[in-house]
Amino acid sequence: MNKYPLLLKPVIKDYIWGGTRLKTDYGFETDKTIAAEGWMLSAHKDGTNIVVNGEYAGESFQDVLKLWGCNETFPILIKLIDAKDRLSVQVHPSNQYALENEGEFGKTEMWYIVDCEEGAKLAYGFNKEISKAEFEQRIKENTLDAVINYVPVKKGDVFFIEAGTLHAIGAGILIAEIQQNSNTTYRVSDYGRLGADGKPRELHIEKALDVTVTAPPKMPYGNVGEVCTYPYGTERALGKCEYFDTKKLDLKGAKAFENGGVSLLILSGDAVIKYQNGEFAVHKGDSVFVPEECEASVIGNAEIIETLY
Repeated sequence: MNKYPLLLKPVIKDYIWGGTRLKTDYGFETDKTIAAEGWMLSAHKDGTNIVVNGEYAGESFQDVLKLWGCNETFPILIKLIDAKDRLSVQVHPSNQYALENEGEFGKTEMWYIVDCEEGAKLAYGFNKEISKAEFEQRIKENTLDAVINYVPVKKGDVFFIEAGTLHAIGAGILIAEIQQNSNTTYRVSDYGRLGADGKPRELHIEKALDVTVTAPPKMPYGNVGEVCTYPYGTERALGKCEYFDTKKLDLKGAKAFENGGVSLLILSGDAVIKYQNGEFAVHKGDSVFVPEECEASVIGNAEIIETLY
């Protein structure tokens, strides 16, 4: 089993709220008109990356993981999300609820605001604690907006979204999302939008009532995260939990990863990935997976989302 860093081709999703920045700004190739999401690191059944480089070029990321002995569910999924329009007000379940009802793990996630339009905002939990009964009543009466915590956003902001947190990405926001390897979402409101079939998109009110935490979020958000300086640049702590540990790396030199087990998402700039048997260049929009027990380094000048799993 020849383990080496994998350059991954993104999986493109064309959800109705998406824009075209992933094509125009990042050069993602797709025949879809809309590129709402790029799944940058995914071994999920709803979309797995294709390996671009080396011995396993053309193979699926999921299949390569199996060849390397990873027979369990890969823990994380990483996306770039271009929200031209606002996303639905939604919530994700915990592991226990999702495994019992959906046959997959739940979803805790983290957002890093890569870019946004002036005046952009998103929904993050509630602005006060309410009862489940009030939550249900407000859904029925279409008055939920009055108790949602709407937050103005700017480039570089961070939001940690535990399972059970009501949320919605607003219009005009480009986000890097690090999440559990799950595609389970319960929509509470979709503003009456019609799907590709011309019908209103499905809501999941009963399940949302089961799993939503009807209180303000506990985690700090916005311009948060300690910044540390190293010989190779700076690192800002973005989010850490039992599923992932994510940092923003402003690289100005060379950083080594002795034990692998890391994802590198290139937000801007250029770098080179070096490993025992070779090297390859990476640029804005590239995603690299360095497997465990694989020594590698990244050298260059680049902004990178670095995620240990």
